[in-house]
Amino acid sequence: MDPGRRRTWPRSLQGQVLFWLALALLFAQGLSAGLIYRAQDQRREAAMINAAAVRLTGNPRERAGRGDAPVPASRILGRENRRMGVEISPTSPLRDSETRLADAERTLGEILSGEGVAYTELVVVERRVAGDPLARQWLAMHPRHSPFASTEPPERMLLAGVHDPDGTWHTARIFVPGGQRRLVGSLLAQTLFIYIVLVGAMALLLRRITRPLAALTTRVERFSAERDGRGQVEPSGPDDVRRLIAAHNAMENRIIGLLDEKDVMLGAIGHDLKTPLAALRVRIESVENDAERGKMAAGIEDINRSLDDILSLARVGRPSDDPESTELSALAGAVVEEYEDMGEPVTCAESPRIVVRARATWLRRALRNLIDNGLRYGGSARLALGREPGFATIRIDDDGPGIPDDQIARMLEPFTRLEASRNSSTGGAGLGLTLARAVAEQHGGTLELANRRAGGRIAGLTATLRIPL
Repeated sequence: MDPGRRRTWPRSLQGQVLFWLALALLFAQGLSAGLIYRAQDQRREAAMINAAAVRLTGNPRERAGRGDAPVPASRILGRENRRMGVEISPTSPLRDSETRLADAERTLGEILSGEGVAYTELVVVERRVAGDPLARQWLAMHPRHSPFASTEPPERMLLAGVHDPDGTWHTARIFVPGGQRRLVGSLLAQTLFIYIVLVGAMALLLRRITRPLAALTTRVERFSAERDGRGQVEPSGPDDVRRLIAAHNAMENRIIGLLDEKDVMLGAIGHDLKTPLAALRVRIESVENDAERGKMAAGIEDINRSLDDILSLARVGRPSDDPESTELSALAGAVVEEYEDMGEPVTCAESPRIVVRARATWLRRALRNLIDNGLRYGGSARLALGREPGFATIRIDDDGPGIPDDQIARMLEPFTRLEASRNSSTGGAGLGLTLARAVAEQHGGTLELANRRAGGRIAGLTATLRIPL
């Protein structure tokens, strides 16, 4: 996912529900506002056409004098009825740049036909008030009696012209009333009110649900890392969430009980096995054949190492010591010195000072297992420390045959080895890499194995241990 999108897109349950609710409300309110605005516009247009029909059919003075000369505009503007009347002219009111309103003409024609008015042509257009001198003059002469005196002057008007059979045009001007802004404002206020009520209520409900879920998530993350039974979440929220939390607490208690039983059992097994092994180790000293005695001692030592690995792997998930600040270069240097003292070809490159929160005893065990693996299969091991975003890295390189690419993931599983034998010279019980991976995961990190290639062939194996900074 793109990082920018990750920042803007809500990822929590509450954020996504509120986002989709707001989007649905926006769509519904937009559709509703469009329908209301359209209906209002249709009503306004119908009212204006009816007003134009009344003007054109309700002026007996103009209808009685249809054959006379055109009435001057001054006579129309000065009428005592204080309304802009009907202009009588021998020419069409339609201008070349104007577009006729076909639907309005059809409606007006039906009204005039119903009133028995004979005509040869109808013209209905919409015109800006600023472009009509007669309308501007009328508004200037009647400021007090204008229906728009207390509001903003109209900007548009409907102009309806009727052509009589005698050749004269009768034209009525109907101002388009304002109110569009007020309508839009009322729709926006209504939408805002609905948003506040619904989104606010949903936010409170989701908060009641998500707060215990967030606490439960934090608890699960902590329990998966520490396996500690302290600090369980108290059931809260709706009944469904309460039941979920109570079930999780019961599951935690059951898991902790099983882990405790496992630790007791493994401790007993370790004690019961190591005691006779120690006694057997003493007894084989009486064997006179040095070769046979050495083979017996090596077999007992191999059993002891395998037993230690099994017990360590069982305990790594429930460490008894707390993480502490650890300087990785010093820890790695101390481990490498142990192998140098034994004459093993293990080196450590110079590295910067890197401090992490770690369990030093377990981390040393993981490094020893990885170094032993490199020595066993590659004859040497080279350590190098580095940094990656959010992680400190410890890389162990060897010059061995590597691992087939399709077998790398399997090699991290317990008791897995590439060869069928399990003698001490070729790798023991196959728990070293598994234990190293468990230690990395105990610290919130990872262990990655990768073949190193040179000239198209495998030149060795690289094990990368990542520990969070």
